[in-house]
Amino acid sequence: MGQAQGERLERETTVLFAVILGGADLIAKAGDAAAVASLAGCLAHLKKAAEHCGARVLDLAAEKLMILLPTPDAAADAAAAMHSAMDTLPQAAETKLALGVGFHHGPVIQKDDGVFGDTVNLAAQLVAQAASGQIITTRETASHLSPLYRAWMRKLYSIDIKGRSGQVALCELVWRADDNATLFAKSRTTRPAASALTLVYGGRTHVRRRERDSLTVGRDENCGITVADDQASRLHCTIERRQDKWFLIDHSTNGTYVTVEGAQEVLVQREEFTLSGRGRLAFGQPSVSTKEIVAFTVE
Repeated sequence: MGQAQGERLERETTVLFAVILGGADLIAKAGDAAAVASLAGCLAHLKKAAEHCGARVLDLAAEKLMILLPTPDAAADAAAAMHSAMDTLPQAAETKLALGVGFHHGPVIQKDDGVFGDTVNLAAQLVAQAASGQIITTRETASHLSPLYRAWMRKLYSIDIKGRSGQVALCELVWRADDNATLFAKSRTTRPAASALTLVYGGRTHVRRRERDSLTVGRDENCGITVADDQASRLHCTIERRQDKWFLIDHSTNGTYVTVEGAQEVLVQREEFTLSGRGRLAFGQPSVSTKEIVAFTVE
């Protein structure tokens, strides 16, 4: 069954906000019409850079974008790409626009085309802390980044967030070491090539091999693979690439049963598992109890 109209679907994602800084100064110098046109061009430029990183971009206002990504690593990539894109824009009316970025990873509620929840609210608070050229995240989100990205994190201060009992500790992703070289971007290009992931279910074969590739599995018809098993959750799990490895992230109530060829079946429940070699996945019940099996190969 598919998701009903207006039904809420809970999932984990990374929410990123990007805000153009300097818009008010541009309006004062160039006038409303010219400034609006310049800001629109800037947003389009940023949106293209984010989408190239596999992001889903939502336009919020003349100076702000809300961006959804599968992982904190993907958000770090998109944030750096948008800052680099911003640097290529020419000045308008002798005003150099800048960018502030904030992102946080956690549970969200998806209803129709909208995304809501504490993760969204916190990400919006983070971008308010970002100065020109900065990328701000929480230390909690930073702990989920791969080692490559964590090496570029700098601890900041803590802030009070309305609705939270304790303070939230912040970090900055130092994406550029100086004005002449984006060492962060250079480091990202040295990653090893990804292995290919092949998933087979219901007579269909799904192949993923590109950087930041991911695929969702569950009962919902909007999933990348829709499984016909009443023990599976609507959004049961996500399989995604990080650097050269493929991870299964379980979101479900009953867990995902993973069998790697030559090893015993293991239950992955609300945690991650690294896929390797060949094997099979069962959703909500052991593989001996169901015919709804997804076969996987990593090579």
